[in-house]
Amino acid sequence: MKRMDELDIAILRELQSDARKSNRDLAAAVGVSPTTALERTRSLRARGVIRGASLDVDLAAIGRGVQALVAVRIRPPSRDVIEAFRDWVSGLPQTLGVFVTTGTEDFIIHVAVRDNDDLYAFVIDELTHRREVADVRTSVVYEHIQNRSVTPMTARKTRPR
Repeated sequence: MKRMDELDIAILRELQSDARKSNRDLAAAVGVSPTTALERTRSLRARGVIRGASLDVDLAAIGRGVQALVAVRIRPPSRDVIEAFRDWVSGLPQTLGVFVTTGTEDFIIHVAVRDNDDLYAFVIDELTHRREVADVRTSVVYEHIQNRSVTPMTARKTRPR
């Protein structure tokens, strides 16, 4: 993959702060012509660096005021069982995100529900009814802070030996 230069990083930073920024405004912000900004943005998309833009929704405003992280351990831990569970849980309406992990838990599931009764129903009625679910631990999220701007990693400097 082509390395990102300072202009690519500047464009990425600007678009992460406002993905709906016009190309003209983007060009002005990074100090290049609109043609150059458009070319570089298209290149970032073509290379898969920019994969799209998303809408940020206030979960409480749409009736999903309680968030939780649900840790799940699966038995037997085979590829088929793990992948089937992953696909099933990813499709549930309560699920915001699924992390397939190593360690004690096989999954961390980020859910958003109406209230604690709905969270209890999700864990007890949905998850624990699955034969492959060996253990479930739930942590309620008090506050979810997301970093919306991610800076690319720079190349490591090699140490002299």
